[in-house]
Amino acid sequence: MSTVMRRPGLVARFRLATVRTSFALGGRLAPRRTADRAARLFATPFASSRARARAVQPDAAMRRETLALDGETIATYVWGDPSTQPYALLVHGWSSFGLRFLPWVARLRALGYAVVCFDQPGHGLSSGRYCSLPEFADTLRAVGSHYGNAELAIAHSLGGAALALAQGEQWQARRLVLIAPAADMDAAATRYFRFVRLGEHLRQPFYAWLVRRTGLSVHDLQMHRHVAALGQPGLIVHDLDDDEVPWDEGERYARHWPGARLLTTQGLGHHRVLDAPQVIEAVLAFAQDETVGERVVASANLPFGVA
Repeated sequence: MSTVMRRPGLVARFRLATVRTSFALGGRLAPRRTADRAARLFATPFASSRARARAVQPDAAMRRETLALDGETIATYVWGDPSTQPYALLVHGWSSFGLRFLPWVARLRALGYAVVCFDQPGHGLSSGRYCSLPEFADTLRAVGSHYGNAELAIAHSLGGAALALAQGEQWQARRLVLIAPAADMDAAATRYFRFVRLGEHLRQPFYAWLVRRTGLSVHDLQMHRHVAALGQPGLIVHDLDDDEVPWDEGERYARHWPGARLLTTQGLGHHRVLDAPQVIEAVLAFAQDETVGERVVASANLPFGVA
């Protein structure tokens, strides 16, 4: 479920212009069909996710495993033994892949963690074509349940929202770290509508496709409605210069989540924040029970009020 729109190159700009033109015409001539097509595109990961995953050369200590889930094959990557060691689960974002977290592995292993990461459906080396936030959360929960409750879970972007949604009796992590997390699928859809120039009259049929696929509305997926119930310690890391998921979405997590703190960075954007050395150091300090970031206090006068 696309939450970001990256600056396109020349070929991509031509394709984008074609998509915008077809949506403009289709929105007038066949609005329902156009809304469905736009929703399918919104739920289609970029092909670069698979290409980047295939290009990575993991270290010899990694084990590649697979899980069967709802007719799809989910690729997982494991270091150490999660059945006997405390383990860290690493969760990638939209159109990314599990081994994007390779810079974290050696540091986590040095602290005694086993490490597990995986590719979401339609991403990396996993099967599938479409994916959405509820499917992100369901897959995360299933992978986590397979390996057991985690000592630590670290997630990026849309993976952050999925990690928060996945917490429950079936599976949970003792500590949660959300880096540049998306907090509002309604806002993400609005950014997408602007990017592909969809008419506002297509919004409700567009949302209806997502409801038919997942059983949930975008309003159900606004994260301030969920994180107030989380009991774990949490660290939110978000960069002020993130032009793909705004900083205020990370701040919203910290404001509504009683056990969370917010670490604000600047100059790293949405992607470099994930493996910036200072961010890795801060997260590892948090994992060792050090105080990191600032406590954010909710107020009824702020947007979304008090959950």
